[in-house]
Amino acid sequence: MRNSPDVAHPPWRRKLRHRNKRSRKPTLHEGHEMFEYELHQIRSADLIREAQNHRLVREALRLRRDARDARKAAAGEPDTEGQSTSHSNRPRRPRFARAA
Repeated sequence: MRNSPDVAHPPWRRKLRHRNKRSRKPTLHEGHEMFEYELHQIRSADLIREAQNHRLVREALRLRRDARDARKAAAGEPDTEGQSTSHSNRPRRPRFARAA
């Protein structure tokens, strides 16, 4: 280490190896930055559109459920919040957890 060229001279005279210009290796994507950016923009717009459709479906289901609940309330049916509305009277889950 003591005889290496980096420490043989005072700091202001040292020739640091890492400051040499290296030849840049060509990458696979060289010259395709704009193409990749456009792909990113397309994918981003697609994800935004998909999220908007998902929100629209959720809102439609919520409105449909609210309308159904309002109809039941107007007809005088009891509120079945939290109860199973399937064709059978069986609970969705067993009452007790399975033993190990």
